[in-house]
Amino acid sequence: MEKLGQYFEGVAWKYLTAVDADPGKSNQHEFGGLVKAGFRHFLGDPGEETYKFPCRFMLLSEDKDKSASVDGVVSWYDSRRGKSGRGPELRLYYVSNEVTDLISEGMFFLIAKTTSGELILVFCDKGSSEEAQLRWLFGLDSTTHAFSGKAIDENQIKASWSARWVLDELGIELFEDDSRYLDLMLTRFGGAFPKTREFSALALELSPEIQPVNLPDTALVSLMDREESLFRQLERHFVEEKLKSGFSDVEQFISYSLSIQNRRKSRVGYALENHLEFLFKENGVEHIRGAETENRSKPDFLFPGLPQYENHDFPDNGLTILGAKSTCKDRWRQVLSEAGRIKRKHLVTLEPGISGNQLDEMEANDLQLVVPSSIHETYKSEKREWLWNLSDFIEHVRDKQGKYLGE
Repeated sequence: MEKLGQYFEGVAWKYLTAVDADPGKSNQHEFGGLVKAGFRHFLGDPGEETYKFPCRFMLLSEDKDKSASVDGVVSWYDSRRGKSGRGPELRLYYVSNEVTDLISEGMFFLIAKTTSGELILVFCDKGSSEEAQLRWLFGLDSTTHAFSGKAIDENQIKASWSARWVLDELGIELFEDDSRYLDLMLTRFGGAFPKTREFSALALELSPEIQPVNLPDTALVSLMDREESLFRQLERHFVEEKLKSGFSDVEQFISYSLSIQNRRKSRVGYALENHLEFLFKENGVEHIRGAETENRSKPDFLFPGLPQYENHDFPDNGLTILGAKSTCKDRWRQVLSEAGRIKRKHLVTLEPGISGNQLDEMEANDLQLVVPSSIHETYKSEKREWLWNLSDFIEHVRDKQGKYLGE
């Protein structure tokens, strides 16, 4: 379990007003109202000075192509300093950048002060999955067009996988001072990154406590957590070694950085499929992974198998499709076009707090979302009853298996 107090001191949040979003209406590039929200406690009292804070501006979007991040500096100062007879009015000044050029009235806006002294300014659409995830992570209550604020309880704990996921979106990597298995991995994998199946197999080997039949939801999250921890240990080792040897030029550095990001993105999806495959086998569920159906589409999982799918005498109701995506964003729609014989689609994800609008759209398209039980708490209470967990899905396909295969 991770404690938010390790990473954050406090947050403030609001919905942007027209003046906030359009500096032309106020001739200012600044945010006021933070003092009333109690945020001066985290930024200090500059008096006659101007405090400078390193800052990361972030625009989060359900469409990854529209997300943006820019590093900069913001200034905390008294806009009335030197004016006698008037009390201080503290404001946070920023310089226009790629992110602030894209903000608009009504957006959700959050400022977070990190324990390292940095500020993170995050913007996202009102009612979006990103807003829901931030609200869950920080435990935010109602929001208006005026700032609200809160200190982060140093003992506040969130579910490990979900917290890791949202923090990663904010560009904060959880540091785990755990290298217990580094020597084992270097020896077993020959000093190189292994294939994802080998990583998944090691995660399973080092997780003897899981109960794949009795507690498949807990087992899935535990295996993903274990593999993520192992991967980050090995990755950190290789990155540190590379930094010691250095780079020949900027292009080599950029190429290396991109390779790290691409490996992270591709690996987690394969890891999810690997661990699901293990759990289905342990639960006696007939399935095939990555089989090619019509139009050369390849569903992640097809139940009970390809022979039944290709046999048009086999009842359509006896077939099931499951897509597996560690994050949904807009990619969940890809599942809708797969396995045309099967009207109702299923999709398993590890993404916390998907917005109500997206869930409604999934339901309208006859897609059932499957989310491990421990992540359900990140969703709005009125949507949790509609969600399935992995146990629900396994029971569903086993019932079909008994009915249509006589097993």
